Amino acid sequence: MKLNLNRPIVFFDIEATGLNIATDRIVELCYIKLLPDGSQEERTLRFNPGIHISAEATAVNGITDADVAHEPHFRDLAPELEKVFAGCDLAGFNSNSFDIPMLVEEFIRAGINFDITGCKFVDVQNIFHKMEQRNLVAAYKFYCQKNLDDAHTALADTRATLEVLEAQLDRYADTLKNNVDYLADFSRRNRNVDLAGRIVLNEQGVETINFGKYRGRPVAEVLRRDPGYYAWLMQGDFTQNTKQAFTRIKLREGIF
Repeated sequence: MKLNLNRPIVFFDIEATGLNIATDRIVELCYIKLLPDGSQEERTLRFNPGIHISAEATAVNGITDADVAHEPHFRDLAPELEKVFAGCDLAGFNSNSFDIPMLVEEFIRAGINFDITGCKFVDVQNIFHKMEQRNLVAAYKFYCQKNLDDAHTALADTRATLEVLEAQLDRYADTLKNNVDYLADFSRRNRNVDLAGRIVLNEQGVETINFGKYRGRPVAEVLRRDPGYYAWLMQGDFTQNTKQAFTRIKLREGIF
């Protein structure tokens, strides 16, 4: 079953130097952009991350420092990529936890305010885990009856993710709605305010800290009562997106 689209959606997959969203960098990005008229475009890009690719990452994606030594830096293509992603919903496999936060961090480092306000995030892994509890290779075999021979290459993983979602819509036609708004909501695990989930909305819709000694406390309350907490956050090893979220709340609440 093909996706029912009201606006473009970009399926994408990222390979990186490691798994730390705050400090690692993108080395490969593949996207498949689907338009409501049924047309699509795809592209694979590699980047020189400017830092060493960990041995653990190379073992998974097969990309070495030498492979990307002469590739452009992300910031060189960031304006072009921002145009590709602007105004689109986003989808991937484990994308809510890794790919989307990593992409946003790279845009921030490139000086681009990539606006994700209003974007719907469809995480195919979360749909899969809620339905079957397996990984992408197993999902591809289970839903598409095919082997994912090139697993952990960005293009193969991206195309497999798209095919798995289409097959999920067929298999669960009586349960899943062919609607990006619904799929984004269904595939979300938490009501995150920032992409890393350091701030979440509680049952009352209040922005609440989701880690450390203030877990479960409203952000605005903590920022008012502990002025040093904000300074600690800004100096800490948190993603820029998380720092921006705390700053927005601080400014909105008039906490100076």
